[in-house]
Amino acid sequence: MGPVVGEDGVARCPWGESDPVMRAYHDDEWGRPVRGESAHLERLTLEAFQSGLSWRTILLKRPAFRAAFDGFDADRIAAYDASDVQRLMSDVGIVRNAAKVNAAITNARATVALREHGGLVDLIEAHRPVAWAPPVTTADVQTRTAESLALSKALKKAGFAFVGPTTMHALMEAIGLVDDHLAGCHRSGVGG
Repeated sequence: MGPVVGEDGVARCPWGESDPVMRAYHDDEWGRPVRGESAHLERLTLEAFQSGLSWRTILLKRPAFRAAFDGFDADRIAAYDASDVQRLMSDVGIVRNAAKVNAAITNARATVALREHGGLVDLIEAHRPVAWAPPVTTADVQTRTAESLALSKALKKAGFAFVGPTTMHALMEAIGLVDDHLAGCHRSGVGG
C-alpha cells in the first residue's frame, strides 16, 4: 500500500491518516529532527515504553510521561531512587511497567555518563545512514537496519537498556535520521 489521500486532499502514509492524533504526529513531528539531550532521551524513552503497545497510546500519555519524568532531564532522572520508582509505578497517567521504568532510569544514568564521551546526541547522530531512499509502499518499510543494529550495540555497550535494533530503528524514524515517509507522502523528503 502506498500513501493515502485524506479528506483534506493531502497524501499521507496510511498510519498517519488513521485518526486526528496520529495525523498530527505524522504531519508535525514524525521524521523531523529534535534538538538537545532531553529531546533525544524523551524519544528514546517513549520508544522503549511503546514496545508492545500502540504508538497512539504513548502519544496520549506523553504529557503525563513528561511530568512524571521531570521533562526528561537526565540529571534529575539519574538521581531517582526506590521512592521514585514506587511513585512512577503508581502513576496511572503513564505505562506502569517495572522493567521499562527501571530502564528509563538506567538510560538517564547512562546518558549522564556518556557526556564524558561526546554525549547521547552525538552517539545517535553518528549512526545516521549515509544514503537513504524513502520507501514506496508499506511493504518496503524496514523495521531494522545495519545502522539501527549498530546503534543498539553502541547504546548497550554504554549501559543503556530496552534499546534493541527494532526500537532503535523506530527512534531513527521518529527523529529524522531516516525518512520512512512513503514516496508520495506530503512529508517525504521534508524532515532531515
